[in-house]
Amino acid sequence: MKKSLGISTKTRFIGLQDNGDKTPVYVFSYTVTINNNLSQQAQLKNRYWLITNGDGEKIEVQGEGVVGEQPIIQPNESFEYTSASMIKTEVGTMEGYYEFEFANGQCHREPIPVFNLSKPNSIH
Repeated sequence: MKKSLGISTKTRFIGLQDNGDKTPVYVFSYTVTINNNLSQQAQLKNRYWLITNGDGEKIEVQGEGVVGEQPIIQPNESFEYTSASMIKTEVGTMEGYYEFEFANGQCHREPIPVFNLSKPNSIH
């Protein structure tokens, strides 16, 4: 049986933020929707993000759950959350994966497709 957890993302440029030195950072929010199209519940246990800015600098972020939760997503239901990312350039990308545990105890790593972080009108 092919695992079918649908992941979709939406991003929004929030603005520039002073990070304490002379270089401001670009702040983006991202909303992730996880659809459980399986016949059993799935619990999101861990996350991994690879954030790449426009200069090619990479930052890895990993940890338990998302936004302080390890949500259990029932069959044919979805979970949505919004978080933020800060990068040094007006464009960048994020990608990664979530690790899920199913009701039967099986674990699964679901890739998060690459999505863009971009200040409006910065990509032509």
